[in-house]
This record gives sequence, structure tokens and C-alpha cells, in this order.
Amino acid sequence: MKTGGQLIVEALEANGTDRIFCVPGESYLAVLDALHDSSIRTIVCRQEGGAAMMADCQGRLTGKPGICFVTRGPGATNASAGVHIAMQDSVPMILFIGQVASHAKEREAFQEVDYKRFFGDIAKWVVEIDDAARIPEFVTRAFAVATSGRPGPVVISLPEDMLTSAVEAPEALPHTPVETRPGEAELDALEMLLSNAKRPFVILGGTRWNEEAVAHMRQIAEAWSLPVGCSFRRQMLFDHLHPNYAGDVGIGINPKLAARIKQADVVLLLGGRLGEMPSSDYTLLKSPYPDQALVHVHADAGELGRVYRPTIAINASPAAFVEAFAKRKPTAKPAWAAEMEKAHAAYLEWSTPPQTGPGAVQMGPIMDYLGKVLPEDAILTNGAGNYATWVHRFYRSRRFGTQAAPTSGSMGYGTPAAVAAKSLFPDRTVVAFAGDGCFLMNGQEFATAVQYDLPIVVIVVNNGIYGTIRMHQEREYPSRVVATDLKNPDFAALARAYGGHGETVEKTADFAPAFERARASGKPAIVEIKLDPEAITPTRTLTQIRDKA
Repeated sequence: MKTGGQLIVEALEANGTDRIFCVPGESYLAVLDALHDSSIRTIVCRQEGGAAMMADCQGRLTGKPGICFVTRGPGATNASAGVHIAMQDSVPMILFIGQVASHAKEREAFQEVDYKRFFGDIAKWVVEIDDAARIPEFVTRAFAVATSGRPGPVVISLPEDMLTSAVEAPEALPHTPVETRPGEAELDALEMLLSNAKRPFVILGGTRWNEEAVAHMRQIAEAWSLPVGCSFRRQMLFDHLHPNYAGDVGIGINPKLAARIKQADVVLLLGGRLGEMPSSDYTLLKSPYPDQALVHVHADAGELGRVYRPTIAINASPAAFVEAFAKRKPTAKPAWAAEMEKAHAAYLEWSTPPQTGPGAVQMGPIMDYLGKVLPEDAILTNGAGNYATWVHRFYRSRRFGTQAAPTSGSMGYGTPAAVAAKSLFPDRTVVAFAGDGCFLMNGQEFATAVQYDLPIVVIVVNNGIYGTIRMHQEREYPSRVVATDLKNPDFAALARAYGGHGETVEKTADFAPAFERARASGKPAIVEIKLDPEAITPTRTLTQIRDKA
């Protein structure tokens, strides 16, 4: 006889869970008690949104579900931000929610929420335990659902009495991973299409990649002389200094790259969905009928033909597809090799940051410096805002597993993601980027970094405004500023108040020594950059946007 709390923990252990992220609640005390005797590491967070984003980051960097526990009502609703990110980004995670006891349901009991209704549209599967003996079944199934096909979040509601009840239940067994592989006929069709192509292009995206798959993709690109782009915030899928790399297919795309994709005669979309942002509002590839011959490879058959009608649809995970197609070689040197070289040259030009701009701090030289001093395996995280343009456009990613950023454009992600990344990879450098508005949405998780002695470096780009919204506001309603100004704390002093290291940068030359002191401190650190609000993008000022409007 075991309690439901013990069964939950045993099922997690059986499925390889090594850590959980949580905010404690009385609704799942029985699980916390069972964790006391478990080898699973419990990381307590400061707000449920941050905890869920940490779980998302673990799923993003490892391919295995990140695990998050929160309490009922406001705990669950706070966590919904992380669930939405995991859903839109196709990241495996499992959220466990303490729920009111079974006898109190449907009475609007204290903090009661119907989680099937609340999470129904933003989770892959939502289930409530109504028989404690079935806990091993449901937890193992949650791992299978979260990782198969198009990965995503699973939500499990845990009525309090289900966790305290002592029942007989079968021993939990690990889930069986499901792999989808391409057929020979589909590979033959793709080989023929590429052999007859004149202007092919490859777009990498989505999840279910690993280092071996990235290496196979590099072999394919080299053998076929294919220009390769990475979808929005999936830049770690291809080495940016490799001669086949053509650039980031994301927000604010290089116009030359956009033209190249539109003019392509064959597009291989591998692993991604090419949603609204990376498709430039469905203009790079027209929906539902692209001008280009489209080969769409995706692990979930439901995504094939959902937005774009493909010429060839291949239901396979990215890892399985590239392993199979890497064995295929062209019979002659592809005719488009010169175009590949032009595409890479255009990327190098586009990704060279400007060295000047308004104000005393220039982000261009700062990005140059970080590109030189950060090791190739450094992990960069960020949330959303115009500050992220500097990271995505100018930081040249070299290796897989070095990026954690929400394709859903959610603010507040960078700091909690950095905490999770450093807990997973304590020997690697982890740098979070955040705007001033972005940081203060989940900046309290800096305390979690201090509590667990995780020396992350958070670069807070402080321009005193909600920058992206101000940019749009000045374009659409010039000089009519409402609700976009911010009065901020002293972020360096805030870091010290938490027990970390703090630095303030007011001139470009101050950044390098400040960053090195932050790294050398051995503590979680914040480096605040006082950026002129006029420096709203790498190439345009707020005044220019306002005047043009």
C-alpha cells in the first residue's frame, strides 16, 4: 500500500526525472513528503510562472519533459504562461497541479479551477486523477504524450485526497519513446526533386533535434551545397560560421534572405511549423499554396498540410529524417553552389553589428565583445523585446544546445531559463538577456539563482520603456505616448540586495570590465546597461520611426 504522493514520485523516478521545479502548496504536501526520501532534486522557485518556464527550459535543452509542481488556483493560473510557451514552442513538459479534494469539487471550493477547461486550448493533454491506483498509468502516459509527435505540455490535476489515499497499484514502468521515420519512396522523391532544382533552400526549426542530428544535417548541407536558414529562435540548429549558413528566418529578416526564400524553387522545411512570425505573416511561403515546391518534414502528421499544402509530406522526426537522408548523395556537383556562397556572404554582412548609434552605450561593440569571449558552449537565454534583436541578429551561434528563448514571444523568460540551464549544466557559462520590462516580469527568480548558488550573468538592457510597444506606438500614433514609460530600480543594487553581484554600465568601454568582474565574482550577477531609448533598433531611432510615420 502506497500513498498517491509516493506513487507520483516513483513514477517520475521510473521515467528518469532528476529534478523538479516547484512553488510549494498545501494541496500537494503528500508529494513533497515523498520527495523528501527521493533522489530527485527539488528546486523551489519564487513564482509559478518562473517555475513553469524553468521546466520549459529543461525540456527545450534536453528533449526530456521538464517537471513543474504548483498549487491550485492562483498557482496554476500563474503557471499558465509557461504552459503556453511550451505549447507554441513544441517543448515537452509536465505540470502537476494540486487540486481541491474530490468531495469539494463543483462547489467553487477554495481556489477551485476546472483545469480541463482552463488549460484545454494551451496544453497537449489535460487529465485529472480520480483513482489513485491509476497514477503510475497516467504519469507514464504523460511522458509519452509530452514527447511523441509534436512535443508539448501535459497538465495533471491532483485532487488532494488522491495524494493521501493509500492504495495498491502496479509498479511504474518507463514510457516507450516513439520515433517516426521516413519511407524510402519519400526519400527517393526528395532526392529527385533536389536533383532537378535550381534554387533550393532549407529551413530548420522545431524540436526533437540532438547533437547527432545537427551533425547529420551539416553533412547533408555540405553534400548537396544547400543554403540553410534557421527558424525564429532556433539558431542553435546550424553553425553560423559554416559556409552553408544563410541566416535567421525570423522577425526582422534580412531582406536579401527573404528574397532568396521567395525566389527558391524548392524549400525543405525540416522540423518546424513556420508559423506567423518566421513566415513573415505567411508571405515567405504563401498559405495554403506556396509558390515553391515544398517538402515538409514533421514528426506530427497533424502538422503536415495544416497550414501549407506540401509537394512532399514526410512524417518523420528531424533526427530520424536527417539520419536517413544523410546516406543520399548527389550524382553530380549541384549547380547552385555559387548561390550558397552568396547567401553566406549576405549573412555575414547582415550579422556584423553597427559600431555607432545614439547615446553613450553602443550595443554593437558589446555584441562583438561577447562573440569573442563567450565559449562556444555558452548558453544564452532571453525573453521578448527589441533588445533581443541584438542577440538574435548579431550573436553567431556555433553549437547545438546553446539557446533558450520563447518563439511565442513571451516576456519574462530569460532569467528563469538561465537558472534552469545553469542547474542542468553547472560547468557551462550561462548568460541571460532581458529588457528592463522583461526582467521585472520574472526577475524574482534571481533569488532562486542565489539560493542554489547558480552563478548566471543577467544582462539587463535598461532603456526606461517598453521598447517594442513604444516603437509600434510611435509608428501608428506618433507623439501620443501612453503606458510605455517605466521608472526602474537600480538593477545593480537589486542584485546585491539579493546576495548577488551587480554592475552598472553607462559607457560602452565600461561593459567589458564590468562583465569580467561579474563572471569572476562567482555569484549570480546582473550587469545593467543604461541604453538610450532612441536606440530602439540596430538601424533606426525612435525619432526616425516617428518622423517617418
